[in-house]
Amino acid sequence: MIKHQEVLTVDKEQLGDDEMILAIASGKGGTGKTTLAVNLALSLDRVQMLDCDVEEPNDHLFLACDPKKITDVVKPVPVIDEEKCTGCGECARFCAYNALAAVGKKVLVFPELCHGCGGCRLVCPEGAVSETERVLGTLESDRCGGIHITQGRLRLGEPLATPVVKAVTGQIDNGSDVIIDAPPGTSCPVIEAVGPADFVLLVTEPTPFGLHDLKLAVEVMREIKKPFAVVVNREGSGNDGVDRYCEREGIDIMLKIPQDRKIAELYSRGTPFVEEMPQWKTRFRELHDRIREVVK
Repeated sequence: MIKHQEVLTVDKEQLGDDEMILAIASGKGGTGKTTLAVNLALSLDRVQMLDCDVEEPNDHLFLACDPKKITDVVKPVPVIDEEKCTGCGECARFCAYNALAAVGKKVLVFPELCHGCGGCRLVCPEGAVSETERVLGTLESDRCGGIHITQGRLRLGEPLATPVVKAVTGQIDNGSDVIIDAPPGTSCPVIEAVGPADFVLLVTEPTPFGLHDLKLAVEVMREIKKPFAVVVNREGSGNDGVDRYCEREGIDIMLKIPQDRKIAELYSRGTPFVEEMPQWKTRFRELHDRIREVVK
């Protein structure tokens, strides 16, 4: 089993000069993040794909493979020895997430709120706190042609996705290019997913909603100091608000994918459009090469 404390993101100094970690993110769901990630991966010769959208991983559906469970992702949660516990409340006062509550002489544990830091065990003066493991989800892996895919799957009902995302990024192979399909939005799991990346592509759509959430994603990338650029999906379906915003902010739009009925029909059948529109493989390779030059 992989314990929460043991899962580490890759040390990028271990990567070779030619390998690159590219994250695909978006400020909102439904912009085409998975479409870009899968089609880009299929356009490269050898790549590792990490599906960090652990609440609903779906890259494998377009790659026609069935990743198998390789391990559980667990975190430590406190267990109170009632015979030793005096009800002093030190553990509850220490916990920043309210996972412990001192009620009279008894301490209640709320494992769903626990972040597994182990601080409650350290501050207990009576040694009344031990730890047990709580399964948060699973890591799953498979090979689909030249693509090695690893995905996380959050256990149903679990509120904390970040430890599972961290377990996925901890599987980065330093011998190949990596594409990280990040969760949608701008919350903690997204920041965890893009953490190891050398570069981030923000996928958006030319609509007011797309522009609003793109602005949020741009703020996050600038805050965490990640180099990034934009890909516009379904170009022609909305207005020029995204173009004007990116020009004003000095943001590079590296690719535009048109609103194309054939692309939509292929997507509805679960078929990546590069398989029937091979000219797009060239465009995706050129995109990847351009990003590599920026990173270098």
